[in-house]
Parts: sequence; structure tokens; C-alpha cells
Amino acid sequence: MQEKYLPGDVEKAAHAHWNAIDAYKTVEHAKDRNGNEKKKFYACSMLPYPSGKLHMGHVRNYTINDMLSRFLRMNGYNVLMPMGWDAFGLPAENAALKNGVPPAKWTYDNIAYMKKQMQAMGLAIDWSREVATCDPSYYKWNQWLFLKMLEKGIAYRKTQVVNWDPVDQTVLANEQVIDGRGWRTGALVEKREIPGYYLKITDYAEELLDHVVNKLPGWPERVRIMQENWIGKSEGVRFAFPHEIRDAEGKLIQDGKLFVFTTRADTIMGVTFCAVAPEHPLATHAAASNPKLAAFIEECKRGGTTEAELALKEKEGLPTGLFVTHPLTGKQVEVWVGNYVLITYGDGAVMGVPAHDERDFAFAKKYNLPIEQVIAVEGETYSLDAWQEWYGDKQRGVTVNSGAYNGLSYKAAVDKIAADLATKGDGEKKTTWRLRDWGISRQRYWGTPIPIIHCESCGSVPVPEKDLPVVLPQDCVPDGSGNPLNKREDFLRCDCPQCGKPARRETDTMDTFVDSSWYFMRYCDPKNDEQMVAGGANYWMPMDQYIGGIEHAILHLLYARFWTKVMRDLGLVKVDEPFTNLLTQGMVLNHIYSRRTLQGAIEYFWPHEVENIHDDSGRIVGAKLKSDGSAVSYDGVGTMSKSKNNGVDPQDLIDQYGADTARLFVMFASPPEQTLEWNDAGVEGANRFLRRVWTFAHAQADRVKAAQEIDFGALPEQHKALRREIHKILQQADHDFRRLQYNTVVSACMKMLNTLEGAKLDDSAQTNAVIAESLSVFLRVLYPVAPHITHVLWQELGLNVAFGDILDAAWPQVDPAALEQAEIELVVQVNGKLRGSVKVPKDADKAAIEAAALANENVKKFVEGTPKKVIVVPGKLVNIVA
Repeated sequence: MQEKYLPGDVEKAAHAHWNAIDAYKTVEHAKDRNGNEKKKFYACSMLPYPSGKLHMGHVRNYTINDMLSRFLRMNGYNVLMPMGWDAFGLPAENAALKNGVPPAKWTYDNIAYMKKQMQAMGLAIDWSREVATCDPSYYKWNQWLFLKMLEKGIAYRKTQVVNWDPVDQTVLANEQVIDGRGWRTGALVEKREIPGYYLKITDYAEELLDHVVNKLPGWPERVRIMQENWIGKSEGVRFAFPHEIRDAEGKLIQDGKLFVFTTRADTIMGVTFCAVAPEHPLATHAAASNPKLAAFIEECKRGGTTEAELALKEKEGLPTGLFVTHPLTGKQVEVWVGNYVLITYGDGAVMGVPAHDERDFAFAKKYNLPIEQVIAVEGETYSLDAWQEWYGDKQRGVTVNSGAYNGLSYKAAVDKIAADLATKGDGEKKTTWRLRDWGISRQRYWGTPIPIIHCESCGSVPVPEKDLPVVLPQDCVPDGSGNPLNKREDFLRCDCPQCGKPARRETDTMDTFVDSSWYFMRYCDPKNDEQMVAGGANYWMPMDQYIGGIEHAILHLLYARFWTKVMRDLGLVKVDEPFTNLLTQGMVLNHIYSRRTLQGAIEYFWPHEVENIHDDSGRIVGAKLKSDGSAVSYDGVGTMSKSKNNGVDPQDLIDQYGADTARLFVMFASPPEQTLEWNDAGVEGANRFLRRVWTFAHAQADRVKAAQEIDFGALPEQHKALRREIHKILQQADHDFRRLQYNTVVSACMKMLNTLEGAKLDDSAQTNAVIAESLSVFLRVLYPVAPHITHVLWQELGLNVAFGDILDAAWPQVDPAALEQAEIELVVQVNGKLRGSVKVPKDADKAAIEAAALANENVKKFVEGTPKKVIVVPGKLVNIVA
């Protein structure tokens, strides 16, 4: 056994052993040594996008998964930990534009490099199950299930509003529209309506909501609430404002009714305006004769189209000059166009009640619109000066200034108003959902081809199943002039499956969320050419533990849940929900340093390039460059990013310190769910700890190899004390492992090593036996976080002879006898203040404990005469009230 810890040699030896025995190959229905079937456990990290290199967020995510997998394997589980690549998407096209290479080459090169990095980390991944979503053998099943959804009416075609770059002649994602202009050309972006395919996720809204609220106790409450809010079930009233507005042909627009939906029908008597979306038919009609309004509508269309984007914009509007009729009062209500109204939400129109809606209040104040109070709360005074939260509180108030509805509570007012509207034929109670159907068409090249053929005679025709997959050409190089598939006659040209006439393939590809909505099921049957999923999915699903970032809390998880339910309804799987437990790990943060250049741009500097400037309290208040001493700004800490020069390359850490150091640091620095702030000193500390582990094991190698079985019950007290401390720490570490608090698991390992290093050792057989047992416990506890060093030490110490390979060595069990002690130590307080401690027999009665406490020399200094009271808390403390 070499004396010095050399991470490169250690990790090379460990990898050679694991590769030789194919250590992480997983099979269904695996059995233990006794022939009993093991209990399955499926632990999976969210698959990465192959961007080129792993970042520390990846390292943290996968090490959490790896620790869990190794721990459970030692506890007798059949554990699956797979990996794949979310390989389609826009970044590959952007890289192709920049570098002039096909997205396929860029993607596969990145996959190869990142896989090599993962293997260097020593992750217990079953690579035989690897999938890449850009592989035809994978996306064939995207296409197959899409066709099944089309048959069932879950998939359908309709027009959609998109961002169109008129220079590049291409559709832009919302994030590619910057201040209304294309990210690449700077051209003003247009809104266009084009046909696309949608999936009826709304058909599953009730079940998606019910399950996330009631059937996912293993999910973080925060994520469950986020999904609940996104699904957004609202119970209210849908009603119409009648009107006589007619189009150019004299026909009533929308049959003479402007419909809105509200959850606050009790405020209907306070309506002072209505607002419609820029794309609403009334807006279009008004703009035809109003150039100012037409220009405003065009400006609105150049902005973002998502609810999140609109929420951040300043609320703006223009009057249309049109009026509708209040259905209960008969008053004329002015119609405005509002940039905050979404055409895709409800009927694309809202009623404006500025007295009791904060957004409407701000809008009315900005444009001097009437504000009419119709809800009052006893003891509160209504003012037009500023918004007060109680104005919108539906539970506290009663109706006022509302005619026949005066004095009613929220529920009573809603019921009566809804009934009156229904009687007039102008409204009814209704449940609405914030959730919209999922538009999966992307006017992009690098994605799953939508399996549709367009025929002049037959229309849109599904590709026959026997012709799947529709294979995406991999040699296209996007040049910014639109989807390159439109120029590939070898892809476009085909015959209609129905009539046989010449036809054209669909060039839209699927949203990449499709790829990530079921990959975890494909891991279960990755090589099955005949079925999307089969027996493997029935065995492994539902997944027992899913691990990933909070940024995927809504869309990815929601789409995966929907996709699972569709697969269930088609008889492909037997589960309702895909993920039993969910852990959302925190981000990895690092310091950010920058300054403005003479041209006004922001220049970022790597943390190793600067020297911090601290104030008297030690807080960083600035920095200077090490190279020339010039000042730079300290911008605090933020998520690691290449663009801000504050990332840390895992490969640099592996090369300098070894993978075990990187793993140990990211697990020790913070609990898994919390953010982790990078600390170079912490990394060095992790490496020092591993060097100490090696040094101690090297020094004790002869003792361990010479150890023989002895009667631990007959040990001298100092040996019992050592065993007691090791087993106490093991007890806590075992508890922390089971609740995934891996930072305190690492802390337990450090306590164990401190205990072992501080033990008084002699050359007796008892010492050899206790050290051998203690090291076997210590290495098994450390193994899931630092598998390389523990594997090699386990072999070098000969522990594999007694326990087998550490991969499958039984998890150490706490020995209850080791925790027993003849004496216990109790702290002694006088009037609540610590004044000493006493050792007493573990079975000492109250009188003996009191006597020992009062006899303590230090305690006597604070107690004069007979104390008023002595309180004994068994096993913990004695409190003397003097």
C-alpha cells in the first residue's frame, strides 16, 4: 500500500475494477445471495442538455443521486441509476450558425465529452441504458405516440400566433425577441398566425390538479403549489356585455356579445370599462378606422406573448371608441385595448373594476377612468389616493352602491348575480382553467419531425406507423434564413399514403419538452425496437426518486405527468404519476466581479484574477485585479455562468484534486435543497480530509490485517468508549442518509475520523479488533460520497475478504450493546446557568444523582445551604434552584 494519497492512481484503479466487472449493469428482478428478489429502487436525475461541458450544478445533482444509489445498493436494493441526453433544441442550431457545423456533429461531440466527464466522476450509471433524444430509435416513439394522440383526438391542429423575423424568415422563440426585435437580425418582429399542432392537456386538468394536491406527498410543498397555481382552477361567472357593434358587412361582431369571465361577480356593479386583447375582433374592427389605435396594436404585437412577460410590462391601453352595455344596469361601458390582456386566456377580454382590482386600479388612475366603490368593509375608509389590500378582499366585505344586491356577502352576491344573469340569458356559473393546451409545433430544424404529410387532395395525412420513424437529416447547417428542411427536397418529397399522389412532408418539429416528457420510461426498455415501453417500465415505474432543479418545477414536471397519464390511458403503462418523490437541489453560486469598459459594455473577471477588498467587519466591498491593481466592482454571488466568468470547470478540479474531492465538497458545503456558495478554501479542506483518511488507514493497515474476532463485551473501558462513539456517529449518519441530508453525513465521516485519530491505541488484540471494526464502518459510511478512495482502501486493508466488494458490502448496523455505558455524564446548572458536570452510574436513582451534583466542587461555589429545589432530567442534566 503506497504511503501517499495519489488521487489519479486511486481513481484509475477503481475505474478499472468497476469496468472489469460491469459494476453498474442493472437487470429487472435481481436476487440477493439467498435467492430472494430484491426490492427495486429507481433513482434518476434530470437528463442534461449536451452543451459541451459539465458544470458544478451537474456535479451536485448527479452526486446526490449517486450517494443515494450506492447507499441503497448496500442496503440490499436493486437500484437503477440511468443517464441520457436532452439532445434536440435551439442551442445546437445557434452553435451551428456560429461555427458552421451541423447541429448533429456539435451535439454528438458534446455528448462524448460530457460522458467522459461523468465517468471520471465515478457515477454509478448503467450506461447500457443510455438514450439520446436526437437518435431516431428514440424519437420514433415521439412520433408514434403523437399519431396515437391524433387518433384519440388528444392531438389536433389549429392556427397559432408566433413571433416572425421578416429578415431571417423564421419563427423566433419568445426568449429570442429582445425589445421587440429579433435577437440575430435586429429586425422588428411581427406576430403571425400559422397552423400548428396542440395537445389537449386541458382534458387532464382536473386529474393533474387533484393528484398534485392529494397524491404526491413526496414532493416539496413549494413545487406542488407552483403546479397548482399554473393549472389554475377558477370558479366564477362567465357573462356577456351585449352590444350593437357590426362589421363592414353589417353583421354583429361575435353575435353582439362581449364575453368575460370573473371570479368576482360580486363587484359587477363597479364595472367602469372593459379591456380586450390587441388581437380581439373588437380591437381589429376599431383599428380599421383609427390609425393611432392600429399603431398601438401593432406595437403590442411586437412584444412578448406569454403571461409571465406581460406581467412585467407597464400596463398600457387606448380607447376604441366602442361601447358595450352593462347586462344588469343598462349603462354604456367603454371598450379599451389593453396590452396586458391575453387573447389566449378566456375570451380575450376582461371587465374593469378599478375599485376592487389592483391592476384595474392602476390602469384607471393612469387614464383617469371612473372608480366606483361597490364593496365596503366595516371600520375601513375607502380612498382613491392609493390602493389598499382590503379593496380586493372578497371574504371581508359586503356589497354597497349595488342596488338590489346591497348588503350581500361575497358568496351570496355571486349566487344572486349569477342567477339574474342566467335568467336574462347573459351568463352562467363556470369553472375555468389557467392551463392552456400545449402547442408542440416548432418552426425549427433540430427536433423530432412531426409525422404528417400534406397532400393537395387529401389534406394533412398521418404518416403510416410502418414508415416510422420519419428521419431528420443530420447534415443540415442552419444559416439563419429559415428552417433548412424547407430547402431539402430529399426530405420534403414523398407520396401521399392515401391517394399516392406527390405530396410534401411537414417541416415543423416537436417542442423539446416532448423529448423530456417520457425519457425516464425509455430508460426502462431502452433497446426495445418493437414497443415504446414494455416489461421494464412495468417493473421500474413509478420512479422512486427524481432529482433536478427548481427551474423545472412547472413545465417539465407538468408535461411529464400529462404524458404519463396519456400513456396510461393508451394501455402502455400502469401508473398514474411518474415520480413518487422529488428533490429539487439548490443552485451552485460563485462570486461575480465586473466593470464597465470605455465603450459602456460590461467586462467580467474570474474570481482567481482578483483580490478582494474587505471592510472592518470582513465584508467584501470591492476588489482589484491581481495583474495591475486596477479596481473592479464586486457584484455579490450569483449562479455559476460562463458569461459572467464565475463558473468552475469540474475537470479542473478532477485534474488537480481528484473526483472524490469534488464530490465531497459539493455534498458537505450545503444541504441538497439549499444553494451552495463556492469556496476554494472549502475544496482544499475536502482534499486535506481525504489525505488524512489515507494516512490514517495506511498507518493502521497492519492492525486491520492482524485483527481477529474477539468478545466485544469484555473490552476495557477505553476500547468500549471508542466503539460507543463510532456507533453513536453511525446511528446519526444512518438517519441522515435516509432523509437525504448528505452534508451532515459528510460531517459524520469527519467526526468518525477525528475520533479514530484521537483514540489511545496499544498493540493488543482488542485494539486491532476495534480499529478493524471502526475502519470498516467508517469506510462504508464514507463510500457513497467518495467511492474511489474507499474502494482502494477497502481492498488494501483486506476488508473485502470478510465483507466482499464494498460495492455490495452490507451497510453497517448499529450495535445496541456498543451504545451502552456503565456511567453517564450529566451537566449541572445552578439557577439555569451551567456550573459543572458529574458522572454517575447509568442506573443511579434520583437521590444519588442529587448527591453527586451537590458534591461537585464547582457547583458548591454557587449554592449556599440547602437548595430550594433540585430538578433531575434523566440522562441529560441536573438543575439546582438555590
